[in-house]
Amino acid sequence: MINVLFIGDIVGSTGRRAVKEVLPTLKEKFRPHFVVANGENAAAGRGITAKIARELFELGIHGLTMGNHTWDNKEIFEFIDDEPRIIRPANYVPGTPGRGFTVIRNGKHELGIINLIGRTFLNPCDDPFRTVDRILDEWKGKVKHILVDVHAEATSEKISLGWHLDGRVSAVVGTHTHVQTHDERVLPGGTAYVTDVGMVAARDSVLGMETEAVIRKFVTQLPVRFQTAEGKWQFNAVLIELDDETGRARSIRLIRHFEDDWIAV
Repeated sequence: MINVLFIGDIVGSTGRRAVKEVLPTLKEKFRPHFVVANGENAAAGRGITAKIARELFELGIHGLTMGNHTWDNKEIFEFIDDEPRIIRPANYVPGTPGRGFTVIRNGKHELGIINLIGRTFLNPCDDPFRTVDRILDEWKGKVKHILVDVHAEATSEKISLGWHLDGRVSAVVGTHTHVQTHDERVLPGGTAYVTDVGMVAARDSVLGMETEAVIRKFVTQLPVRFQTAEGKWQFNAVLIELDDETGRARSIRLIRHFEDDWIAV
């Protein structure tokens, strides 16, 4: 059996603090072979820096997926080509810096990771369905355990990709909307699925951002600069058990903790 811990969108310093406080205990309790997280909001809600990526890797994260904020912090252009553990959406246009899929290893175990971005309500990009089909054709017979992060706005698009990939990958996890959904299940073909893992960010916020600024945006329709919220955190993740021989999922479990009632066990 292979255990994979996937951590939802890490937002700003509050989210990073939550990972630092919670992850050691989860690693001790569940003994995951791989820890993967979405890091596209890790730098003040806008992209990621080399320093923050190193900080997250040092905490025990093996791979970082990205999304529509991949390029918000321009520093990423300086290191993404040289950092194989950071995976940006694979269906960005050809020639985009970085990589959209990779295989990470831990001892004798390996995990393929694919990052996709949705096309509904987001900036135009290539077709995620055909993109993932091409990657799976390339990996056929080579990679058994495969995790797909679908960074998308529309739940229908995420669910459709889940069914499209059922029986072909080990797990499809959704990110981007920052609210954990309670539709986790193993699909009939053996693929673990959840529409959105949720976020790791300030609990008293709007998707990790200061509430007053977001409300002002809705009320006035004027440009507003969003800032990541500070304060007590919430931590959302999923734990997925994969069969070592078949690559199919045995189970998927939601993980949700709040700073107020967090007890290290």
